Parts: sequence; structure tokens; C-alpha cells
Amino acid sequence: MSEQPPGFELLTEDREVAVLRLTGDWVQGQSHRDFHVLKDDLLGITASELVVDGSQLGLWDSVLMAFLLQSFNQCREDNIVFRTRALPDGIERLLDVATAVPTHVPPSAPNKQWYESFSPGSLVLELWESTVESLAFIGELGIALWRLSLGKANTRFSDFRTFCYQAGPDAFAIISLTSVLVGMILAYLGAVQLQQFGAEVYVADLVVIGMLREMGVLMAAIVMAGRTGAAYAAQLGTMQANEEIDAIRTMGISPMEFLVVPRMLALVVAMPLLTLYANLLGIIGGGIVSGGLGVTPLMYISEGETALQLSHLSVGLIKSVVFGVLIAVAGCRSGINSGRSSAAVGQAATQAVVTAIVYLIVADAAINIIFQQVGI
Repeated sequence: MSEQPPGFELLTEDREVAVLRLTGDWVQGQSHRDFHVLKDDLLGITASELVVDGSQLGLWDSVLMAFLLQSFNQCREDNIVFRTRALPDGIERLLDVATAVPTHVPPSAPNKQWYESFSPGSLVLELWESTVESLAFIGELGIALWRLSLGKANTRFSDFRTFCYQAGPDAFAIISLTSVLVGMILAYLGAVQLQQFGAEVYVADLVVIGMLREMGVLMAAIVMAGRTGAAYAAQLGTMQANEEIDAIRTMGISPMEFLVVPRMLALVVAMPLLTLYANLLGIIGGGIVSGGLGVTPLMYISEGETALQLSHLSVGLIKSVVFGVLIAVAGCRSGINSGRSSAAVGQAATQAVVTAIVYLIVADAAINIIFQQVGI
């Protein structure tokens, strides 16, 4: 038996009732008119009831069911009563099941003005909860470090070694690029002013002191916050979403000792080395710019040696250790306290970077003030 092409016809029996007559075989592979044609026809009638007539219907499969469900949903949106007649029993049963429960429509959020979202009470409560969460995390981390010093922590050296490699050699490429460019920028900015006095040679002092005390360690820390801090948050957040951290707790192992401590120690060890590397490349970058200003390499090295002091170098190294702790704390805290969805993991990574950068800027300002007061 040859298949008949599917079709439909919308008829009007009276002002209140419209009939949708189905014809032909509604099966896969047959081309039929799209539902939007029927939708346009429904908009042009004034009937309050639609009757689907299947007396001339041939073969059918899921194609017909999809069409009927679209018709049913459209009738419900237009407040039109949907009825059927002379349809096969199989279609009637499937249609009853498909339309037994109405489609869930999530409530739309009320439109609020931008100033209505700012509530002093909610901001204070959010700040309090964040403070309590941070203090709890720091307390647990302190206990884990104390147990590590006693040799009782469940911290594996192999994990520490792996994270050292990830935070150190793996970051050389991006640290190299940023450090050289920062050194060149420092030299260029200084040269613009020093050229007015014929003192281009003192660009070496500006670059050396600026890189050793401030820019080398700060740029390395910002890069590590966006690279390693976000990676820590994403790793721990994914473990939280997969309930791996819960499994670690079930086995009687502290997540702080097993997951957080090796990451933090690796970053504390890697940051001073990366800072020294960044300082060296930044000074080289400044020398490249100085060469274009008529300062010979020998003059640049000689003047740079006079500015190179142990106090400047020690300031940068002390900052690097502090920054390493802050980056690790920000990243691991966001990851450990992350939600259990992919969106929450992404939010945790974003929060880790933002929090780490805020920590770095505040800590940098505080350390500079302290060193200024003590005369370093």
C-alpha cells in the first residue's frame, strides 16, 4: 500500500467550533506543512473550541504526536478548548499522558530598579558570613599546618612536588613575557622624564629598584593569582561538585591536610623563585629600552649595580612569601566552599581571582607602610 502525503485542513463548523481535519500518513520521511501554518490559521479564527478529526488519518508515528502536542500547547496559550474525535486509541492514550501534567513555567523575576538591590542589612550580613567563613578556613588551615609540623598530617610529598612543578616551571612562559614588558614600560616611563635633565643613565636605578621592591613581585603575584589561584579553585570546586571531598572526609582524612596544605606550600616555595626570575627579566627588559636611549650596556650594568641592594631584594622576597600564602588561601577557600554545580565552580574560580587580587593590593600597601616606618 502506497503512503499518502500528510496534510491538515482547518474548517469552521460554526462561530464557536473549528475542526482540524488530519489526512494522509503522518510518518517519518514524509514532508508536511509546518505547524506555523496552523498557528497562523488559528490566529485568524474566532472559535473557542478546536476539534481534531482523525477520521481520514492513515499511518502515524511520533511525527503526528509532536504536531498534536504543538497544537495542544497553542490552544492552551490562546484559551481555546482542545478536543479530539475519531483518533486511533494509541494516539488518544499518548496524548492523555503527555497532557496530564501542565508544562512548568518558571515565575519571572520581578523587575527591580538598580537601587532596590542595595540593602545595608544584606550587605552587612554577607560581609559577616564571609568573615566567619574566612576565619573558619584559616583556623582549619592553621591546625593542619600544626599537625604537619608534628609529622601527623595526611599530606603527601608527591602532591607537593607536582604542585611545585605546576606553580613553578609551568609558569615560566607567562612570567617571562610580562616581566620583560613591565621592565620595558618602567624604563620608558622613567626615560621620558629623565631625558629632560640629561640623566638617562639613571633609568637603571629606576628599573632595578622598581622591579626588586615592587613591580617584579606584584606582577608575578597577579599572574599567579589569575593562573594558579583560579586553577586551585576550579580543581577543588570540581571535587566538591563530584562529592570527592565528602568521600575524603568519610575516609577520615582532613581535606585541609590532603588537598590545601600541599597546594599552599608549593605556591609559597615557588613564588620567591618566580620573583627572582621576574626581577632578572624585568631588568633585562629595562636594559633593552635604555639601549635605545643611548645608554650603553656597560653604563646600564654599572649604574644598576649601585642600586642593587640587599634591602631592596629582601623586600621583594618577603612580599613574595606573603603573596603566595594569600593566593593559595583565596583559591583554596573558594574551591572548598564552592557549590555543587558547574556554574558554582565557575563562580568559585572568578571569586578566587578577584579575592586574591584584592588581598595582594591591600597586603602590598600594608607591607610598604610597615617597611617605610622601620626604614627599610
